[in-house]
Amino acid sequence: MGGPAIRVFLVDDHDLVRVGLRSILSQRRDIEVVADSGDARQALRLLASGKERIDVLLADVALPGLNGLELCREVRESFPRCAVVMLSMHANEEYVLRALRYGASGYVLKNSSPEELAKAIRVAHRGEIYLSSAVSRENLDSYLERVGERDQPLDALTARQREILQLVAEGLTTREIAARLHLSVKTVESHRSNLMKRLGIRDLAGLVRFAIHNRMVIPDRDD
Repeated sequence: MGGPAIRVFLVDDHDLVRVGLRSILSQRRDIEVVADSGDARQALRLLASGKERIDVLLADVALPGLNGLELCREVRESFPRCAVVMLSMHANEEYVLRALRYGASGYVLKNSSPEELAKAIRVAHRGEIYLSSAVSRENLDSYLERVGERDQPLDALTARQREILQLVAEGLTTREIAARLHLSVKTVESHRSNLMKRLGIRDLAGLVRFAIHNRMVIPDRDD
């Protein structure tokens, strides 16, 4: 294939997964992995630095701290020239729909073939949409018909509120969240209070249930 290679940035919190993906993609002449990270915030900082030109970000959905879907949203808002392909163990229509709504150009399951993954990256780089062959477009259309007109509760929250909600659901204390986000404890408490008021939730257990119900966190992260 002619032209420059597609420059890919891998984001997955499992070291072995990143090593495996790098090995798989390095066998394609038209794809070059130029960076990888196990942390979404670190990935955003690298993108913002401009040290590497990134064509396609390949990110796991189930990232801790800032999940892959929120990472996708921030990348598409701040770096619109960078396409995003989501990688997941889950073919759930809600995940797929949210990825597409947040600007993802692809959604690939982790049990897909190396050829399918490479194809998704190429399609995303062309500005088109690729869904894993295991994701039923018919089921996705049916899901859209069922929920398309409903308000999306997560969209009512700010990016910071969604981030704090995820960290609360992951079990971090207020002080730990403050340290992670470089905020004061008082600021985190204020965000959490506003979050609970907006959602009509009265306690932390309710926040955790809401986050799990809306698939911001995956209880069993064995992927």
